[in-house]
Amino acid sequence: MRGGEKVLLSLARLFPEAPIFTLLHVRGSLAPELEARDIRTTFVQHLPGVETHYRRYLPLFPAAAASIDLSGFDLVISSSHCVAKGVRVAPGARHVCYCHTPMRYVWDRYDDYFGPGRVSGLTAAVVPPIAEALRAWDVATAGGVHRYAANSAHVAARIRRYYGRDAAVIPPPVDTEFFTPDGRPGGDYDLVVSALVPYKRIELILDAYRVGRGH
Repeated sequence: MRGGEKVLLSLARLFPEAPIFTLLHVRGSLAPELEARDIRTTFVQHLPGVETHYRRYLPLFPAAAASIDLSGFDLVISSSHCVAKGVRVAPGARHVCYCHTPMRYVWDRYDDYFGPGRVSGLTAAVVPPIAEALRAWDVATAGGVHRYAANSAHVAARIRRYYGRDAAVIPPPVDTEFFTPDGRPGGDYDLVVSALVPYKRIELILDAYRVGRGH
């Protein structure tokens, strides 16, 4: 279970009767406790190949978020790393966003996904104007959130930089029982557990070890 899913699980436990809205859902990909919930998706769910190539449909994500009908709710909590914070809530309703990061694909990690050597041909030609439009949408919808929470001071600084909004720092849930040291001395190694995706920058860890160990 990755970090964003753990946050979602914690939020879902606070509101056990609330439905979960998402752009798309791959059955069996979530923890059983979440799979048992009322999960509602958008038109993105029915696009061809979306389960494995969802980033191809990134330009459609804002429209998908806007299509979610939240008219019957007076409190909306979004867990957002992309477009979830752009949902529309009913007049008088409150929207609280737990923001894992502003949309990394078009802001600080743009080059990791679409920079030189990452894309070519037609994709390289169409990505810049699409990214510019997504940045404009991201800023325009930032005002629809009443309160932001960030998972770290670093992310709070990004929210302030890109959205001009302050965010309360609420650390994500951590199983402190599992990670309690048992007193035994450590070995001559370190362990990195991470998804192998560009923005995690695992290559920086490898470079640091090469420098530090003289390899």
